[in-house]
Amino acid sequence: MSDQQPANGGHGAANNKRRRQLTLLGGAVAVGLLGYGAWWLAFDSHYVETDDAYVGAETAQVTALSPGPVAKIFVVETQAVKAGDPLVIIDDADARIAVAQAEAALGQAERKVKGYFASDTALAGQFEARQADVARADAQIVAAKADVDRARVDLSRRQALVGEGAVSGDELTTAQNRLANAQAALNAAQAGRAQALASRDAAIGTREVNTVLISGVSVTENPEVKAAQARLDAARLALARTVVRAPTDGVVARKSVQVGQQVAMGTPMMAVVPTAQAYVDANFKEVQLDKVVPGQPVVLTSDLYGGGVKFHGKVRGLAGGTGSAFSLIPAQNASGNWIKVVQRVPVRITLDPAELAKHPLRVGLSMKAKIDVAEGAK
Repeated sequence: MSDQQPANGGHGAANNKRRRQLTLLGGAVAVGLLGYGAWWLAFDSHYVETDDAYVGAETAQVTALSPGPVAKIFVVETQAVKAGDPLVIIDDADARIAVAQAEAALGQAERKVKGYFASDTALAGQFEARQADVARADAQIVAAKADVDRARVDLSRRQALVGEGAVSGDELTTAQNRLANAQAALNAAQAGRAQALASRDAAIGTREVNTVLISGVSVTENPEVKAAQARLDAARLALARTVVRAPTDGVVARKSVQVGQQVAMGTPMMAVVPTAQAYVDANFKEVQLDKVVPGQPVVLTSDLYGGGVKFHGKVRGLAGGTGSAFSLIPAQNASGNWIKVVQRVPVRITLDPAELAKHPLRVGLSMKAKIDVAEGAK
């Protein structure tokens, strides 16, 4: 019995030591958990992050704005270009002919309208001449009426003397003929006046029509001239568009045009990716978005540069729907066999241009995004 007591005492001491160690370990774990909880409440709870994020950009599609064969290409894939740099030249022979035709049409329109102005003076003279014809016809009518009155009086006198034998039959006949001739002359004068009035009215109408064509505007502002000028401007624009220029700064991508290729208006030729205006679309889980609002700061890293290079941006906005809602074949959750899946919503993040210039990114690169939701939280 005495030999076993030391053994039992040693075993108890070992158990006590083990308990103390477990207690210390449990205490350390508890302190660690409390510390982590405090750290999470104080710091990590203010952030949401995801590695489901990718670089994007508003890619500019370069298309042909004038039809024709491609004469020259100035760029290749991956080449950096500035806005306005020539990319492609389309053969401009047809466009130059169209410009020449439009210039000739404009010249004809200007001469035609100048003719309207010159005709106005001539038509004014014609009106005055027709007015003079009316006045002359009025004078002829007055003279003809006087002749008729004189012939009628002469005939009456002779008719009164016929019974006395003082006037022969020939003289009476002559007087009758004279009256008839005078009446005919009066009728002719009246017809001439009617014709003169009709000619005057026609001259008035012709001048009014001409006046409508020129009234209130100069030669250059005349509608016919302006229409011809518009056609010339369109032809010149088509000629200018035979030189296809870069719509923005960026990098050439998806070049699909070759020299000699016949292109129609709207044919895609290449794309220009504005890498200096790149953004990030970060796909956060729906459970992470309750405090995300536009304007919150974001820290990002890329797989390209690693964690040593940090990009700083801001939340621009949240998409109007989840990624699955806008997919090519949206999920049909009412079909029967349904399993709930946490959805993701794209969050657009703008980047600092200075940092992009220092560390350029390319469309499609993977990113990690961490949003500080403590700022501007709901």
